[in-house]
Amino acid sequence: MRRTTRSAATAVTMTTALAALVALSGCTDASSTSGNAGGGKDTLTLGMTQDIQGWDPVNQPSYQGWGAAAVYESPFRCDALGKPQPAAAKTWTFKSDNTGVTMHLRPGMKFSDGTPVNSAAVKEAVKYAATHGASAARFAGMQVSTPDDLTAVISTKPNPLLTARLCDLKLASPKYLASGNRNKAPVGSGPYTLDASATTGGSVYTFVKNDAYWDAKSFPYKKLVVKVITSETATINALKTGQIDGSLITQATYSQAKSSGLKIQMQPSEVARLLLTDHLGKKIPALGNVDVRRAMNMVFDKDAMAKNLFRGLATPTPQIFRPGSAAYIKDLKDPYPYDVEAAKALMKKAGYANGFSIEIPYLQGQNLDALMPVVKQQLGLLNIKVKQVTLSGPNAISELLSGKYPIPMWVLGNYGESRLDIADYILPDGIWNVMHQTDPTVAGLWKKILTDDPQQSAKDQQAINRYVVDQAWFVPMVSTGTIYAYNSKLKVRKSTDPSGLHPLLWDFQ
Repeated sequence: MRRTTRSAATAVTMTTALAALVALSGCTDASSTSGNAGGGKDTLTLGMTQDIQGWDPVNQPSYQGWGAAAVYESPFRCDALGKPQPAAAKTWTFKSDNTGVTMHLRPGMKFSDGTPVNSAAVKEAVKYAATHGASAARFAGMQVSTPDDLTAVISTKPNPLLTARLCDLKLASPKYLASGNRNKAPVGSGPYTLDASATTGGSVYTFVKNDAYWDAKSFPYKKLVVKVITSETATINALKTGQIDGSLITQATYSQAKSSGLKIQMQPSEVARLLLTDHLGKKIPALGNVDVRRAMNMVFDKDAMAKNLFRGLATPTPQIFRPGSAAYIKDLKDPYPYDVEAAKALMKKAGYANGFSIEIPYLQGQNLDALMPVVKQQLGLLNIKVKQVTLSGPNAISELLSGKYPIPMWVLGNYGESRLDIADYILPDGIWNVMHQTDPTVAGLWKKILTDDPQQSAKDQQAINRYVVDQAWFVPMVSTGTIYAYNSKLKVRKSTDPSGLHPLLWDFQ
């Protein structure tokens, strides 16, 4: 298929849509930025572009998860490369065949309700995670034995992602897990505890330091304040005036932040994409036709999007994996170049010239505002009618991942460990593969990856990558990166986030 030049009409419409959205972002919520300024070692005040989605430990996304990191501890911390570091577990031994780990917990740790952080608590946390929430499949089949109070032995089928899963496991008081209301207030053993008297849901969350925390020195601030500010204009103003110390921003305000003297930390690759998870066509029959999925790829002018929507801070990409990861294919030629007429021909060939209707979920504060109108516009060229469904409240993430909406749209981070990307986005039990549909080719390659040596693993991961590109399971658009802006007086070390999204709570020094 030949590459066609973007029409002048498309260029004007795309730029106009962006300009309108930037203008709309001037609407501010004064209450979002009220309160004491951050700074010093007394208070660290962070802006957050989305609300905290409740406190249930299995409903804590890694994106802007500072509240969860404040109150919950995990068995391990994973560093930027996904390697385990001490946390609740002081020492450990993994089995060489990826079928388990023996963890030795720190003595004396307690949850905020006074109960001990012991092997029984680890067992209850694994049991709860395996039976609740959208990520339950990540922990399904894990068995925990407790030889003594401070030793937990986890056994599972071969799982090369066991370390990552245990870094994500949030330990909460067993009493709290057994209670009927796990969204009201968290009961963890993290470096901070929630100050309910200084917290207003949806606006500001205040945490006080847990001086008894085993690694209190890595969290120098006596108080942590997280303010929800969904308007980017309000965020920039709050950063300029010192009302917050740091926040994620987008490409739209990057230049303004730089010229204001704010420091900028660019994060590793993430990919703006549509996830076409109903590739068997069970809920949306048209998606069961590969020509339809390919056509949906071909109506996006990725060069124009990188230049206009992402202000030149992005590059077009035909794949979802991070450059340098094992699954990434260097110099992969885009098999679906921008060509609207060829896309229409594919739709006609598939029997869908008149298009069909889809619903795409939307959450505020996820860097989707500028992307959504372009997705509606470009899919509309194929007579695909897009209805935006706005999700909010403590169940928003669960609803997003429930399978009710087979085409999530997201700017998703990419792991340095690409097997995590495969597990989350491609495998049938993947949290973002929301329709959880099986595929024999993927299943066969993953079975090999479970026991592959590193060299063969990279080959098989790239084979999965080529397969999902050929079958158009995704509509990858551009590779970009999150942008973190912060007060020039604040010390923020290079992010240790294995997801490559933003600085983690212990990165603020």
